[in-house]
Amino acid sequence: MTDGLDPALIAKLACPVTRTPLRWDAERSELVSEAAGLAFPVRDGVPVLVVREARAIENE
Repeated sequence: MTDGLDPALIAKLACPVTRTPLRWDAERSELVSEAAGLAFPVRDGVPVLVVREARAIENE
């Protein structure tokens, strides 16, 4: 497990906007889409891949 999120699951997930791979940010418990500039929350171990729930990221 990767801080509560299975690496195999992360490998299968894609950004709902760009369909590109997501990067796990363990510090913030988010899945990050560099291509879309969005970070999707993970709540209770469940990725929330809903655009309106994502936060915009800047080059962090």
